[in-house]
Amino acid sequence: MARDLLLELGTEDLPARYVVPLAEALRGGIAGGLEKRGIAPGDVQLFATPRRIAVLLSGVADTQPDQAIERLGPALAAALKDGQPTPAALGFAKSCGVEFSALGQKDGKLHFARTAPGRATAELLPEIFEETLKQMDELVPKRMRWGSGEETFVRPVQWIVCLFGNDVVPLQRFGLKSGRSSYGHRFHAPAPIELQAPAGYRAALRAASVWADVAERKAEIRKQIESEAAKLGGHARITEDLLDEVTALVERPVAITGHFEERFLELPPEVIVATVETNQRYFTVFSDAAQTQLTNAFITISNIESRDVAQVIAGNERVVRPRLTDALFFWQQDLKQPLSAYGEKLAAVTFQKDLGSTADKVKRVRALAGGLAVELKADVAAVERAAELCKADLVTKMVYEFPELQGLMGGYYAAKAGEGAAVASAIREHYLPAQQGTRIPSTREGQILALADKLDTLAGIFAIGQKPTASKDPYGLRRAALSALRICIEGGLPLDLRAVLKSALDTQPAGKRDAALLEELVEFVMERLRAWLVGQEIGGRAITVEMFESVRAMGITQPLDFQRRVQAVQAFVAQPAAPNLAAANKRVRNILKQAGSVGGTVDAAKFQHDAERALHAKLGEVETLNASTADYTAQLVNLAALREPVDAFFDGVMVNADDVGVRANRLALLAQLDRACRSVADLSQLPG
Repeated sequence: MARDLLLELGTEDLPARYVVPLAEALRGGIAGGLEKRGIAPGDVQLFATPRRIAVLLSGVADTQPDQAIERLGPALAAALKDGQPTPAALGFAKSCGVEFSALGQKDGKLHFARTAPGRATAELLPEIFEETLKQMDELVPKRMRWGSGEETFVRPVQWIVCLFGNDVVPLQRFGLKSGRSSYGHRFHAPAPIELQAPAGYRAALRAASVWADVAERKAEIRKQIESEAAKLGGHARITEDLLDEVTALVERPVAITGHFEERFLELPPEVIVATVETNQRYFTVFSDAAQTQLTNAFITISNIESRDVAQVIAGNERVVRPRLTDALFFWQQDLKQPLSAYGEKLAAVTFQKDLGSTADKVKRVRALAGGLAVELKADVAAVERAAELCKADLVTKMVYEFPELQGLMGGYYAAKAGEGAAVASAIREHYLPAQQGTRIPSTREGQILALADKLDTLAGIFAIGQKPTASKDPYGLRRAALSALRICIEGGLPLDLRAVLKSALDTQPAGKRDAALLEELVEFVMERLRAWLVGQEIGGRAITVEMFESVRAMGITQPLDFQRRVQAVQAFVAQPAAPNLAAANKRVRNILKQAGSVGGTVDAAKFQHDAERALHAKLGEVETLNASTADYTAQLVNLAALREPVDAFFDGVMVNADDVGVRANRLALLAQLDRACRSVADLSQLPG
């Protein structure tokens, strides 16, 4: 027989960040514990609200399968003496609960085997429950103790439900005994709910004003927000992070709309969004789908359907008003002087104790960004001006209150001070990309400034010996390295990594700045490139480690060029000729390595076989074709034409001929072939 199993823990309101992770841990612990004991459940459903986490498993067998018990004992040499069992052998038999004569032999040792009948699932559940709770404790670093008990959980546990079919499974924990009584919404349905069977759990809670299914509740919240925004003729800004958090804060979602005074729209929209979303968990509303024009409306999700919704709206409006008032005050105070005036205060702000003040960093970034602008033929004056002002907003009142708006506020203040659009945009975007998946700066000036800022941080922290460890990266250098690579590649900047890192190192005021450190820094950034590129899929095929290494072997340190070569190799590997050429190139490299120094040019007059002549002719054709195109993919496709003449050469020609001149000529031909196979990447690194 098989039955449904329901386990629910009812708690005081859980922190939003733990609601779903705890429910997932409960699901994994119970389902995994059953599977470990040979009981494979059918469908496994997760439920989670601020007041409960639950799991419902269908098709759970009443008993586990019979269990094969097998044990190996002492070696036969130690188990028998003069044909009689030793104390070690007798002790092993006793521990197995049998006479010595019942033991067998396996792999030179005493062996015990028997089949034990499976235990009832209901008997197994208490121990599975305890194992699961221990796993859940590891998920939460700080737990609560309540009442007179010593047991802990993230929040006090108020009830436990455990039903196996129609039967209650007796569990005891947190001073409670499990039963069949759950509870609905705290205000709309506070009375106990007597659950008769697990299958009715979802419906029973819905009837008690609780949307227990996380996905359903999230979808309902999104639907209600969009409906409220449509009534306003606008478009709600819904981020997944905020939607997930709000979903974890309510059991019965009810969307309501409030407004703040229009005078606050003087603020940059990012300030209002930061205030309303981050601090209050409200959803802002824009008048257009592109979300460029913010309105003074906001949508919040209540956990109760109030009989006097006007009071609820007024309360939410009352809470947001003082926060926006403060923000407006900061904005107006900051605008009383130009952004450049704030830059004078950066000398008193420490960037890093060994690397000087933030003003010192600004000078280094300005010099590095100016050099990059010259190399890339960008607007040098705009780049240098943006560099001078890029950190000035750090000492404004607004950024002090909202650190997450650094850069953004600098861009606004620069524009208000009359700086050019290129300067303001570069300042606004120079912290981009903030994390993986976010965009890079949209302008060339912004890309250069962002790159210079990140390269200076990388070089400085490496110089003073505080590079990341396996577990710690306090300065975010891995993120900075990946961001720099993305700017180079996605921005199409043909910059050599070694050269720009050397420029950044040369300006540092302290620490090591020698060639060895430069190579270490280059290697660090190239490892970030490996982590980013390997695994990327193009045309349904992933870039492999071998593809990456084939380009790495060429010593390429220009990220943009590196990526283009890797993509060409990835396309080439799909060619039927690729494995043969890779194998042939490996063979060529081995022959040339054994031969030592190979010099001279190929002399066609010394050819003795048609295969030599055919390979030499085809090599010439391929080299001519490749010289006429900068397309790496086309160059590798052209190389595929060498497959047949290469195979014919190795089938019919002995490289190590007795005649010294002939041998040297053949080695020179192979050296020419090797150069062709390494024109884009080292093909010998590929599988073949």
